[in-house]
Amino acid sequence: MTTKMSSSKTRRRLFVLLSPALLWPLSACSHNATSEGLQAVQVVPAVKVVRVDLHNTVTLTAEFEPFYEVDVMAKEAGYIRHMLVDIGDRVRQGQLLATLEIPELQADLVKARSDVQTASAERAVARGDLQRAQAGAQIAQLSYNRIQDVSKKEPGLVPMQEVDVAHSHNLEADAQVSAAMQRVEAAESRYQSAVAGLAHETALVEYTRIVAPFRGVVTQRYASEGSMIQAGIASQTQAMPVVKVSQNDLLRLMLPVPEENVTSIHNGQHVSVVVPALNRTFDGTVTRFADRLQMSTRTMTTEVDVKNPQLTLIPGMYAQVTLGTADARNANAVPPGAVDGTGDNQKLFLVDRDGVVRVRKVVTGIQSPQYIQILSGATSGDVVITGSHSGLHDGQKVQPRLQPS
Repeated sequence: MTTKMSSSKTRRRLFVLLSPALLWPLSACSHNATSEGLQAVQVVPAVKVVRVDLHNTVTLTAEFEPFYEVDVMAKEAGYIRHMLVDIGDRVRQGQLLATLEIPELQADLVKARSDVQTASAERAVARGDLQRAQAGAQIAQLSYNRIQDVSKKEPGLVPMQEVDVAHSHNLEADAQVSAAMQRVEAAESRYQSAVAGLAHETALVEYTRIVAPFRGVVTQRYASEGSMIQAGIASQTQAMPVVKVSQNDLLRLMLPVPEENVTSIHNGQHVSVVVPALNRTFDGTVTRFADRLQMSTRTMTTEVDVKNPQLTLIPGMYAQVTLGTADARNANAVPPGAVDGTGDNQKLFLVDRDGVVRVRKVVTGIQSPQYIQILSGATSGDVVITGSHSGLHDGQKVQPRLQPS
């Protein structure tokens, strides 16, 4: 009895000692199998293809320029009698800016008025002479007709010499009428010439008044009262302007648009104008463009007009203009990091419902900092791998981990 119990205890002790040794290989095999399974299914970051509105823009820098800016010159030489404006004054179109003193113009104006009066009197005399000549011609014609009628009805009653004299007087009267009409025409011509001379002198006197050519701001003053001003004609290059006037309630921006963006420019296009000095954004409108590239810079000059009714903007300020160059509404899009390759070799690594990688060639469209448009190769809702695609291949089993879009 004692011997059997001892044998039984010996067997239990051996089983306890051998059990860990027997189980260890099994445990190791199970652990290796689990590790191999986890390593075979790679976890990859992924996103879904979404639909968004995409906009491509280009930002260009330019300086504000006045819509109009001119140096106001004097038409005639003279001395400044009154200077009525100064730097910073707002002026309206036709407003008097300064007056000139030109004494000889007043004398010429008086003479021109006198010439008109003289020519008018001569014209009146000539017209009177014409009326007298016409009256004499009528009498001569009546006398000739009567004598001729009597001579025909009563032959021999009136001597032929009297008939010939009456005919001669009639012809002479007609000649006097013609001469009087020519004198009237000459007098009328002299009168019109005198009137034109008066208009000329009046216009020259009017040039002593220097007025604003348009509504704007006086940005420069060149002369003061008493200054001698030369006539601002083409041959007088040394002529000094009186003032400079700028139209600042509407400003221009001349933008050098790059060659790759010129096809997207059109008149009436609204743009965003940021002025860093004021930390403000203004609305601008494309009003005209050169429609030709400058060969030296490969850019096209494009004008953007910005309204400035309160004169908040000052010519010379820098502005950053954002032009829209492309637009895609409700487009299929993915983050730029999801697209692999460039040009015609772009592709996406899609993950199907079974977690298998499917490599597809895609065609892309416009791109923004956040998204790139997918024109073909993927649709909304498809799961695509983003980030590095190194080591991935078509048909590979993966576990996608969706990232926020």
